[in-house]
Amino acid sequence: MDQMPFQLTILGSSSATPTSERYPTAQVLNVLGQFFLIDCGEGTQHQIRKNNISLLKINHIFISHLHGDHFFGLIGLISTLELMGRKTDLHIYAHSELQKYTTSQIKYLKMEDLGYQLIFHPLNFKKPQTIFENKKIIVKSFPLNHRIDCCGFRFDEQKREPNIIKEQINRYNIPIRAIKDIKEGEDFVTETGNIILNSKLVKKPLKPRSYAFCSDTCYFEKIVEQIKKVDLLYHEATFAETEKKLAKKTFHSTAKQAAKIASLAKVKKLLIGHFSARYKDTKVLQNEARTIFRNSFAVRENKTYSIQLKK
Repeated sequence: MDQMPFQLTILGSSSATPTSERYPTAQVLNVLGQFFLIDCGEGTQHQIRKNNISLLKINHIFISHLHGDHFFGLIGLISTLELMGRKTDLHIYAHSELQKYTTSQIKYLKMEDLGYQLIFHPLNFKKPQTIFENKKIIVKSFPLNHRIDCCGFRFDEQKREPNIIKEQINRYNIPIRAIKDIKEGEDFVTETGNIILNSKLVKKPLKPRSYAFCSDTCYFEKIVEQIKKVDLLYHEATFAETEKKLAKKTFHSTAKQAAKIASLAKVKKLLIGHFSARYKDTKVLQNEARTIFRNSFAVRENKTYSIQLKK
């Protein structure tokens, strides 16, 4: 098992309606053992179980916008967590209206006595903002361009400290009190006054990994700055280029447009999804994207995409 995972599992990749082979949008990001649910379309909890992900390990849910195919699975998930005896707070990052909608559902279903707290965090649809941060990760939201208010999300690992070379501790008789300063970049002065350069004392840390999720949006170059150089980008690609006019009318993107955004942002790898039900075989969309951005892949449900540690 990967001891330092940064893994994205696709639970749903269909747009608007589920098909016989695809569920509406949902995915789980595992960052160093912390699980984040991104969107929660119908059938999400079934897919979570199918992928052997613990429902109780999900403490943060990010809802990009309030179209049903992105959040209709939420109330069912909330109910199941209650039945499972959950006690831990559940944080939901979404449009402020979702709290009112969910509260009314809970009241109607007589679930007011949940054994855990639902904590809602309203998103800002006007400008980027940091919405969650701990020692392992920082999560930011940023506006997309859809028919209604919609946000994308960027997940970045926190920077790691350099690792001190153990052999050097004994060699230069480095006291424990000096290790923290050395890890923060300082040189070390020995008892005899010799200066040992920091570069000789530490190994450079592995680079932090990153993932960006761009849900429903038309072609929107303003997001490029927010997703620049991520290791993995998910961008909706509802239509092929033959339906470019329809994409514009419905505020969605084509596969080529998603690939152009990936190219402009200089990302490492592009995943496309949110496919229209008209496409039984999504290779046509993948092939179109690859004419612009070679490292493009049409997502497959129940597949996990890992970002490896890198120097």
